[in-house]
Amino acid sequence: MEYRNLGRSGLKVPVLSLGTGTFGGTNEFFQRWGQTDVKEAARLIDICMERGINFFDTANVYSQGASEEILGQALKGRRQQSIIATKGTFKMGEGINDKGSSRLHIITAVEDSLKRLDTDYIDLYFMHGFDSNTPIEETLRTLDNLITSGKIRYIGCSNFAAWQLMKSLSVSEKNHFEKYVIYQGYYSLIGRDYEQELMPLLKDQQMGLMVWSPLGWGRLTGKIRRNKPISDGRIKAGGDVGAPPVDDNYLYDVVDLLDEIATEINKTISQVAINWLLQKDTVSNIVIGARNEQQLIENIDAVGWALSHEQMQRLNQLTQQTPLYPHWVGER
Repeated sequence: MEYRNLGRSGLKVPVLSLGTGTFGGTNEFFQRWGQTDVKEAARLIDICMERGINFFDTANVYSQGASEEILGQALKGRRQQSIIATKGTFKMGEGINDKGSSRLHIITAVEDSLKRLDTDYIDLYFMHGFDSNTPIEETLRTLDNLITSGKIRYIGCSNFAAWQLMKSLSVSEKNHFEKYVIYQGYYSLIGRDYEQELMPLLKDQQMGLMVWSPLGWGRLTGKIRRNKPISDGRIKAGGDVGAPPVDDNYLYDVVDLLDEIATEINKTISQVAINWLLQKDTVSNIVIGARNEQQLIENIDAVGWALSHEQMQRLNQLTQQTPLYPHWVGER
């Protein structure tokens, strides 16, 4: 397994981490992702550990805490050998303060996550989204205090706009708070928006990216093909709810090219899509999901080899996005 620094930190992490959005499935939304129980989760973690993956990503909102609980139980006896990332911000109850990035909610969310995970500390804690109703200083001071107390060790943010991230970094620098070391965001061959604003910012600030949904909500697995019915799985079950729209013919073109390259090198469509990301600037880690052992092993086998320059160019050219203003001005 290849290891990289977690963004601007000194922490070494495997280039793949296991996402646990499939753990639990205790509400309608997450049932579409999966319903992995403790026994199944422990087996998936066994496979990860055997392959050098000791990094596990969850969030309090995943199945309203059930994902964290299952992960905590599945990691019993091997907590010290593992790295856990979790998140907070989104709604966790009916109370008016049961969401957001206020001091009250962050502290409550961290304490609740610690209990569910059955651990004394969280290795990496993310703000799951930007809260425009809370002063940035309040959020960052609270996170800084939680690091000082030993309850969390590193901090990151997810789903922030570039200006929100840059302002947060500036506030941390001004007040001598701990800074976000990693950004977790959506990036795939059919979703390259990240490259226009966020990638240059992360390069400039020496941060790293943890990629979520590297297969574009399961649309780059090969299950969606031109003139073919969708096979059983997350997409057919409605697990792509909330996914950004992609033109059908464009998606088919991308999958056709992935299939062509996969055939050339005896890999799968999913493996080629993940490997393309591993070659891109700023990527520290890719969060992979799996509903079963077969999917997990297939995704892990995306590591340990590299697409050729020519293959990367073919994929880059087909999926290149038109720059947004003002970026296209410099292209003239």
